[in-house]
Amino acid sequence: MSGFRRTDSAQKWHTGEHGRRAAGRRMLLRWIGIAVLAVPAACDGSSSDPRRADARSRAPLVERLAQADVAQGKRLFRQCAACHTVAPGAGDRNGPNLRGVVGRSVAAGSRRFGYTAALEAIGGTWTPERLDAWLQNPQRFAPGTSMIYAGMPNGVDRADVIAFLRQQAPTAEQGAAAD
Repeated sequence: MSGFRRTDSAQKWHTGEHGRRAAGRRMLLRWIGIAVLAVPAACDGSSSDPRRADARSRAPLVERLAQADVAQGKRLFRQCAACHTVAPGAGDRNGPNLRGVVGRSVAAGSRRFGYTAALEAIGGTWTPERLDAWLQNPQRFAPGTSMIYAGMPNGVDRADVIAFLRQQAPTAEQGAAAD
């Protein structure tokens, strides 16, 4: 008799516990694939928010900040929260705490975080305009930075995040307590 003949162990593989595990892994991979495709579409907000239209996204920063949505900025900051915190007294993660970043010196604000020479060479302070450029493309803003982030292409999203970060400025009491 020629041809393929299953052995007992091969039959167990296809119909037994191994087969159920393999089917479970395939189903899990399908769900992950669906989630990977669905989450960015659900999170970008472009389909339901007319402010995110292409022309508005390219408007001058002053105009975008005037219409910025702090609540949306907070939601968008979740992307940043993987590496950054904004809570008072919260420690650094893979990036420094961003509480009070607007108006702070570039490559400063945390004695514990090791800023790259590329970012230190930029100098100056974090203004909304500089944050806009940084959020759009960190590698272009400070070539050689260690921040691995592709950037936020939508200008309205960037303005929302900047508006959220502006609200995270320490109050006078918190600043006095930190000294």
